[in-house]
Amino acid sequence: MPIRHLDQLFNPTSLAVIGATPRTGAVGHVLVRNLLAAGFAGPIFPVNPKYKSVAGVFTYQKIADLPMTPDLAIVATPPEAVPDVIAELAAAGNRAAIVLTAGLKRTRTPDGHTAETAMLATARSYGMRILGPNCLGILVPGAGLNASFAHRAALPGNIAFISQSGALCTAVLDWASTRGIGFSHFVSLGDATDLDFGDIIDYLGSDPDTRAIMLYIESIRQRRNFLSAARAAARNKPILVIKSGRFADGARAAASHTGALAGADDVYDAAFRRAGMLRVYTIDELFAAVETLARSRRPVGDRLAILTNGGGIGVMAADALVERGGRVAPLTPSTTEKLNAVLPATWSGANPVDIVGDAPGSRYAAATNILAQASEVDAVLAMHAPTATASSTEAAKAVIEAAKATKRPVLTSWVGGDAVAEARGLFAKAGIPTFETPGAAVGAFMHLVDYRRNQDMLMQAPPAAAREFDPADAKGRRTIEAALGRDGGVGKGVMLSEPEAKIVLAAYGIPVVETTVVRTPAEAVTAARRLGFPVALKILAANITHKSDVGGVDLFLDSPESVKNAADAMLAQIAKRVPGAEVQGFTVQPMANRPGAHELIVGVTTDPVFGPVILFGQGGTAVEVIADRAVALPPLNMTLARELISRTRVSRLLKGYRDRPPVDMEALCLTLVRLSQMVVDMPEIAELDVNPLLTDEKGVLALDARIRVEPPADKDTSRRLAIRPYPQNLEEDFRMPSGRIVRLRPIRPEDEPEHHDFISQLTPQDIRFRFFGLVKELPHTEMARFTQIDYDREMAFIASAEKPGGGRETLGVVRTVTDPDNERAEFAIIVRSDQMNQGLGYRLLEKMVAYCRERGTRTIVGQIMKDNPRMRELSKTLGFKEKALPGEAVVEVTLDLGGEGGGA
Repeated sequence: MPIRHLDQLFNPTSLAVIGATPRTGAVGHVLVRNLLAAGFAGPIFPVNPKYKSVAGVFTYQKIADLPMTPDLAIVATPPEAVPDVIAELAAAGNRAAIVLTAGLKRTRTPDGHTAETAMLATARSYGMRILGPNCLGILVPGAGLNASFAHRAALPGNIAFISQSGALCTAVLDWASTRGIGFSHFVSLGDATDLDFGDIIDYLGSDPDTRAIMLYIESIRQRRNFLSAARAAARNKPILVIKSGRFADGARAAASHTGALAGADDVYDAAFRRAGMLRVYTIDELFAAVETLARSRRPVGDRLAILTNGGGIGVMAADALVERGGRVAPLTPSTTEKLNAVLPATWSGANPVDIVGDAPGSRYAAATNILAQASEVDAVLAMHAPTATASSTEAAKAVIEAAKATKRPVLTSWVGGDAVAEARGLFAKAGIPTFETPGAAVGAFMHLVDYRRNQDMLMQAPPAAAREFDPADAKGRRTIEAALGRDGGVGKGVMLSEPEAKIVLAAYGIPVVETTVVRTPAEAVTAARRLGFPVALKILAANITHKSDVGGVDLFLDSPESVKNAADAMLAQIAKRVPGAEVQGFTVQPMANRPGAHELIVGVTTDPVFGPVILFGQGGTAVEVIADRAVALPPLNMTLARELISRTRVSRLLKGYRDRPPVDMEALCLTLVRLSQMVVDMPEIAELDVNPLLTDEKGVLALDARIRVEPPADKDTSRRLAIRPYPQNLEEDFRMPSGRIVRLRPIRPEDEPEHHDFISQLTPQDIRFRFFGLVKELPHTEMARFTQIDYDREMAFIASAEKPGGGRETLGVVRTVTDPDNERAEFAIIVRSDQMNQGLGYRLLEKMVAYCRERGTRTIVGQIMKDNPRMRELSKTLGFKEKALPGEAVVEVTLDLGGEGGGA
């Protein structure tokens, strides 16, 4: 759907250049030259009071003199002039401008504001969009537009490139031009004061001339807009990203292990993965990955069959594959037997499949066909090193023919120079990815694997409340509020005591070890006798977070004397090592008898960009040294929790080995889901550690916990999450005239099976009225679009009721998709024919109208078939205005909500 005024930015019919100049080398001069050289078809209006012409084009003295309002204005004036220029353009009706000028943050207006602030305030008051300031500009070769001061033009193509770095833009232009790579759009964001990544991705995501989107990111400001835009666009086309600034100069101070471990780059990684994007690390890799994703089918797994005529390059490929996290496909006896029948006795007998140096094309064809049909193989990498006894070109032709006969991805690497040049050309012509080295080929395969995994994550939109448990959140909230009451109104937050932290965890169903709080060594002995020996003794002090670091923990105390002696020694040790410690006493716990249990860490920290982050990894006292961890953005479901665990080294141990059985993975995943739910429900939680979390085949047990809470910075606590969770507050019950109770609620990902049943029970006429045609079947990918939605951009309310025989069924659904500016929501509604005359359609549409009005949407629009009188009458009842569309079988209905738009 259209993004406000971005058509004028990327596809203008007229241009004005404010600050055009004939002075050679000046930005305003290069800009005009580039515009003229690109062959822009519309009028170009240079503006500068000092000159009568620039580059042979008549130049206007001021903006007011222009014969028409330009679609796009490019501003290259000194920074102090920019606010007035933007004000004049906006008043004249211009709604899109590129500000190339730098230094607006350092320049002050007479009233004391920065030039950037003044410029932005004016632009927003008129609804004007600004790219920049301090940017290189944009290039749209297909539109003959080079509105930049780049040193060379871009070739036309179907890849879009968006960058925060102007210097990188010029380097990429050079790099791509020498390789014949073209672009649909080339965008320099600069300081991104107004237009940011999310806005441009939204526009390009629906642009038919853009096949893939590439990003160079230094930082993200509008995290939810960015993720929503990326998640929407990534469903249609690949998005690849390079993120700079991967390593911080030093670790930030944190009250928890989690805060120290969850580095900013890890969080960006998690965000990219969750949005279905693919991260790469070099310009070469960026363009190579685009080509691979465009040319290759997606593998269903990470098992690669390596076919080669040389053992050395086969081993190199296998090493690279394992290093990158892929798997060398283990050949089954059946596959080995088939290969034995067509290969010489001297073949390797395993994967890599070495078919010997003299392999002709027929041998390549036979082996490729067998491997591509093997159930244990997800993709095939065919490799070749030139020899004097076999034709490289013949082998290539054989692989090309074999690749045509399979749906599995086939990649190639013909290693060498002139001897294999013809073969590489044949692969390129056939659309088969080909690479110069084994490592590059394996890297391309892993791009496919990672992209597929990220696309699977993209389809996950977890509910706000996990249905596997019912948290006692009121008890947890009381504990947190009581702790914040100790803050004294300072607003900086406090650390919960260990017992308080465990109360919060227990409220969310996370098993904790029983903990008794005592004040003195004598009371510690009494508590130990009650709990039973052996016990663990820990110091309890408000200003001591990491107790073991200062001698505040003693374990396996097996007698009253040992407890008394440990408590006395602990007090003396704390007095010496932490003189100002606010000691409140001790905690006494029974020693958890879980031999062989794994020590893990789960936690929460708050990232300054993406908000709350969930961490999982190997725990214990050396957690920072081991640094085996992975992070994810909440909310989580069981699928996302499993994926988070799988990204750690310790996950392999959790599957069991030797005499250690596998852990209860369901319990572990559920713990992460519960932790995620806690984050959603409790915006006061800033940092949280459970370390160690004991995990074995019996389940999980939290031995120690830390939680730091602080008052929420924003009254709208829902905005703190980068991904909006399931809005449970929108659920309500509706009683139909028949007496049947229907739950009206937002759709959830797990509704997909019910939705399949719902679609299958619709009559042909129901289908025609909803989809404007006959739809026989909706595949999983399409059902995922219906049930796994981004609640920030879309909404679907379903009517769900209990079935007489048990379970639930869907009776109707209404959905809207809102443009990113929240100006216009397009709706569609369908109710099963057997549920007509129950007021269900009216109630669903009424609920959607109320929802859109609440979020400030301006208008709701829909199309209804002319021969659907029920729907046309329903829309009129709710105030929609009907308009005929000439020559169409539908009418358009519109409801003006009087909203403010501008996002929600």
